[in-house]
Amino acid sequence: MQYDLKAIVHVICTAAVLGIAGSASAAFFEDSKANLDLRNFYMNRDFRQHGAAQNKAEEWAQGFALRFESGYTQGPVGFGLDAIGLLGIKLDSSPDRIGTGLLKSDREAPKRAQNEYGEAGLTAKLRLSKSTLKLGTLQPVLPSLMRNDSRLMPQTFRGAWLNSNEIDGLTLDLGRIDRVNQRDSSDNEEMTVFNGGKRNIVLGQAKTSDEFLLGGGRYQWNPQLATSYYYGGLDGIYKQHLINLVHQLPLGEGQSLKSDLRFARSSDDGGSNVDNDAIGALFTYKLGGHSFGAGYQHLSGDTGFAFVNGADDALLNQVQINDFGNQDEHSWQVRYDYDFAALGIPGLTLMTRYVSGDNVDRGPGLSDGKTWERNTDIGYVIQSGPLKNIGVKLRNATTRSNFLSDMDENRLIVSYSLPLW
Repeated sequence: MQYDLKAIVHVICTAAVLGIAGSASAAFFEDSKANLDLRNFYMNRDFRQHGAAQNKAEEWAQGFALRFESGYTQGPVGFGLDAIGLLGIKLDSSPDRIGTGLLKSDREAPKRAQNEYGEAGLTAKLRLSKSTLKLGTLQPVLPSLMRNDSRLMPQTFRGAWLNSNEIDGLTLDLGRIDRVNQRDSSDNEEMTVFNGGKRNIVLGQAKTSDEFLLGGGRYQWNPQLATSYYYGGLDGIYKQHLINLVHQLPLGEGQSLKSDLRFARSSDDGGSNVDNDAIGALFTYKLGGHSFGAGYQHLSGDTGFAFVNGADDALLNQVQINDFGNQDEHSWQVRYDYDFAALGIPGLTLMTRYVSGDNVDRGPGLSDGKTWERNTDIGYVIQSGPLKNIGVKLRNATTRSNFLSDMDENRLIVSYSLPLW
């Protein structure tokens, strides 16, 4: 299926403007909202392995995200418009410290972080009953395609996305994506598959694709149980089926047991050797402000787990630095969370976890690959006063491996969302 997305968006926007001009436009304005999100981000990666090409990556930047969401015009079919403007400003960087993913860098050597970069996106939307079609700039968070928002700017996609909630408890999604704008870029580009570490994915003649198809749904059987199935396919590279079950078991006052079970089957789409099965299970016991988690992830097949390069993926053991999705990798996780609201300090949270992986296929004649990673997050959101809703988060990670980069990492993020109307 081929189409001129810009032309379609233009037609929809024109129709929306004509609707706004009429008497049916009240809800378009009355239900609209706008926010200015500010994110101050410092990141330091210290590379610890012998002979590292770069001693460290260290940058500091300020990000601004202006978001506008309109309501819908009245009538059987409602029209609306969303817009987003992103701006990143360099506060500190140097050519020997680039590569954090916070800032856009020059393409040619000597590479330097640009002083500023930005982008703007427009999304036309149509609503009929409980179904919404969006065309233009998209930020899906679905098992088959999850935009990455772990740096200064969010990753965005361009395409069409239909979301339907016509049946109570059932959410359906159908979409086609043709371009991606990475979190440290201002260019819309074709997509490819992530192939870092020991994914061992071999691509054919086509290295990129201009079509990602997604579809599936989630059903909430009752307040405790939800299941989902999603399909994602990067044309000519891979296709993937993902199944998820989440169950919340109440165990008494202040206690519960959450089970999160996942399965993904990835295979080639005529232009690669992608072949992977991924099984994961994470169980979390909650007692008051405490949460104790334990999980296991098992990969098998001729390659590692496949997903769109730059995006987040659906693996349970995707953590701050690694996702433990290499060929034949087996990994386990233990995690502890605490919400200090239980001690009368709302807004203060702690998370710490440890993930260990082994059995990675590093190639003929080489021993199995092994990796471990330790994460600790401490966050606080100011609850009252003139600084209310300012959030501060410190993220620390350490990882060691016999086939990946060894590194120590710290991130300090200060964020605030200012409602404009």
